[in-house]
Amino acid sequence: MLRTAGLVLAVALLAGCAAPEKPEEVPSKDTFECELEGERWLVRLTDGEARLLTPAGERINLYQIASASGVRFTNGLIELRGRGMELTMVRDGFARPLLGCKPLMVPKEEPNPWLRMWQPAPPPPLSK
Repeated sequence: MLRTAGLVLAVALLAGCAAPEKPEEVPSKDTFECELEGERWLVRLTDGEARLLTPAGERINLYQIASASGVRFTNGLIELRGRGMELTMVRDGFARPLLGCKPLMVPKEEPNPWLRMWQPAPPPPLSK
């Protein structure tokens, strides 16, 4: 009996140590990963701003300026311009294309159950 209880406990502990499932991933709506000179850069486009994360972990903020077509962001030293996911970075007077830009895959957000209790209940169906 004691041996069976020990075995059940060991199985339960091992089941708790199993690797967690990887959450489902979806494409980000505002963050892209691109390649510049063989290195991975992250580009996040927000309202009026482009935020870059360099391969070295440096964060660069660029601010949107007027453009005849497409988008254009600058901080006075670096400029990012383009259309859609076809982006070009201009630094020190040299234009370099950001290659292979695609949406960054991020974990799918599960709805917060606490927020649901503060939302109004849907109206009852209309009866005929």
